[in-house]
Amino acid sequence: MHAILHALSYGNIEVESSRRLVDIKKLDAIRIFLKKLDEKVYNGDYEVPIRLYFPSEEAMKKGMEEQQEYPVLLFFHGGGWVTESVDTYNRVCARMAQSTGQIVVSVEYRLAPEYRFPTALLDCYAAAEALYGGKLSLKTSPKKITVMGDSAGGNLAAAVSIMARNRGDFTVKRQILIYPALNNCYTEASSYLSVKENGTDYLLTAVKMEDYLKLYESSPKDRENPYFAPLLEKDLSNLPDTLILTAEFDPLRDEGEDFGRKLKEAGNQVEVHRIKDALHGFFALGIQFLHVRESFTYMNAFLQKEA
Repeated sequence: MHAILHALSYGNIEVESSRRLVDIKKLDAIRIFLKKLDEKVYNGDYEVPIRLYFPSEEAMKKGMEEQQEYPVLLFFHGGGWVTESVDTYNRVCARMAQSTGQIVVSVEYRLAPEYRFPTALLDCYAAAEALYGGKLSLKTSPKKITVMGDSAGGNLAAAVSIMARNRGDFTVKRQILIYPALNNCYTEASSYLSVKENGTDYLLTAVKMEDYLKLYESSPKDRENPYFAPLLEKDLSNLPDTLILTAEFDPLRDEGEDFGRKLKEAGNQVEVHRIKDALHGFFALGIQFLHVRESFTYMNAFLQKEA
């Protein structure tokens, strides 16, 4: 298995071929059975598509037709800010809605390198502001919203929470970060052991992470910006109650756990769980996969505790 992983952990990122590869997931036949609804919000003049996933017909009726306040997961997908989409995450978001009993709102933010930092962040922020401000047809309450993302989406979720606190537009009460990308360096200069130990043979490599950062940044100076790399934020006080899930064999493992420690030291309520034997990207696997089921155990306990 290790030999196979080594063979698959190849080289640099080639944008178009990487996008074609992940787009295969759009062919998923289950998409026709999903209980979903497409809407849009605005970042300035740009229409940001969003997709709502409902755990059941009853939830769709209560959240849309009856306008009852329903719990919501505002979700930002992964893909290194460069690949993936709402369509390729259809199955993931539908599974999340069913497994948590919450409505999932997935955001189609614009991708790099065509749209570099901070475009994706501002698209996500616009979606959050619309949801928290009651501007969608979906009825919910700010206290029932959880901001969430995996990998690059975890980066965006953390940055949205920090930006919301700084601007005062709305208050994020809860966030879930799944193997989040929070740092600005994945070379040998990295201080994190997981980058050195897990950066070559476990699908997501340190070289690929550096490529993603180069594709995402507008200039090298962006790497000094806490909205680009939330680990750089000096003031982590008054941030949401946070659940962080990391994967044991992931170059991003240590930065996610370090972010959790720093949030806790700043006085926030934080849970950090390392999923044993897991690789980066495991959350996109099937619901029967052991690591996914373990993740939902932590997520549901976190969401129920904060209800």
